[in-house]
Parts: sequence; C-alpha cells; structure tokens
Amino acid sequence: MTRPLAPLPALDVPLPARSTSYPPPFDRQVAGRHKRKLGDHFGLKNFGVNLTILEPGAVSALAHHHSLQDEFIHVLEGNPTLVLGEQEYRLEPGDCCGFPAGRGVAAQLVNRSERPASILEIGDRTAGDEVAYPDDDLKAVLSPDGRWRFTHKDGRPY
Repeated sequence: MTRPLAPLPALDVPLPARSTSYPPPFDRQVAGRHKRKLGDHFGLKNFGVNLTILEPGAVSALAHHHSLQDEFIHVLEGNPTLVLGEQEYRLEPGDCCGFPAGRGVAAQLVNRSERPASILEIGDRTAGDEVAYPDDDLKAVLSPDGRWRFTHKDGRPY
C-alpha cells in the first residue's frame, strides 16, 4: 500500500509541463489559464480536481459538452462569466454550477474582469467519454489509458 501524500496548499501543487492537451491552433485559445491538477497530484483515479486560475481575458476551455462525464465548478475568487449555451452568467465567489453528462449544452468560463479568477473544477473520468465543441472543428475522446485523443469533427486526426 502506498503512503498517502501529506496535505499542502493547493497553490504549491506544480503546474503541468504542458498547459493544455488541445492541438494547435486551439491551444492558443486557453492562453492565460493556469490549471493545477490537484486530483492527479494525490493519485485520484475516479475523478479529477483542478484549481484553475484565469487571468483577465482568459477562458477555461473551448465551449464544450461531455457525453459521459459530469462536471462541477465552484468559484473561489474573482468574477468569471459562465457561458452556458446561449445564456451568460456573471459569477461571484461562492457560486457553483454542475454540468450533467449527455445534455448537449456547451459551457465555458471567460474572465472578462480585470482581476484573476480562481475556480475549483471537479469531473469524473469515464473512459469512452466524447467531447463535442460546437463552435470549433474539434472532437475529443477519452481513451482507456486516460489520454484525450483529438480529431476534426469528420474523424481526421490533428
């Protein structure tokens, strides 16, 4: 049995070497996003937990929705805007929202404020999950090894 890791401040969890798994040119769209993979740091296998900081003007992800995975966000600091389908919501610290799998409603956070925003993101890791990006020529599938595979919507690889 492996010894558990000791508690530490979330900001002490190192940022990953790569800031995104999106292929070019989509990787540039998440510039200004800093995602600490807290769940990975502690070896969590069934769900992920990220501390995401969005600089002013940054987005959390491309607008997307999952086929199998649920997601949840909780705003810790700042005032990001949640773009949820055709609606927009200016969020405050303490606000939260859940995104059930299979609903087909794209979501993304955009920091339109002049201060950084910190968000706790939680999502499960269901293998075979497919992610649709309605505004972009992009599709993702979570493979059994836990890696995202990106293709064009017609299936051509990036």
